[in-house]
Amino acid sequence: MDFILITSIGAVGVAIFAMFVRMKAAKKPATAKKIILPPVFMSTGAFMFIFPYFRVTPIEIVEAASVGMLFSILLIKTSKFEIRENEIYLKRSKAFMYILVGLVVIRMAGKLILSSSIDYGELSGMFWILAFGMIVPWRVAMYYNFKKLQKNLYESMETKRTI
Repeated sequence: MDFILITSIGAVGVAIFAMFVRMKAAKKPATAKKIILPPVFMSTGAFMFIFPYFRVTPIEIVEAASVGMLFSILLIKTSKFEIRENEIYLKRSKAFMYILVGLVVIRMAGKLILSSSIDYGELSGMFWILAFGMIVPWRVAMYYNFKKLQKNLYESMETKRTI
């Protein structure tokens, strides 16, 4: 039970950190690099599966990845870009904060419920897969939308130059 409390406090801390990062990111222009790097950095967490303690069954992989992809829809819907001063910025969204808090609450409830029937190491692996399954589709969608807006921005700038 101590692990669950410590990791739940950690999850709340990460959520608060993510909120501040998101607010700060909205003040600076977005770049493809800023969109792509978080899942790349998170991918190093897959090394946990080297150790048998964290390994999950194929069905648990499918379950965790599916839930993560389902949750990513909420993040995709609240991540929009806008053009300001010929730069692309991430729009601030109040809904994003509520969704992030909601996801943390759901995650903590899931951990409390599942910890009685699933080994802690397996559960850790499942939640990593869930998080990775959530961040990858979200960031792919963000990258696609960013590139589309960037193309429109460059085309409109070219049009203005030729006029």
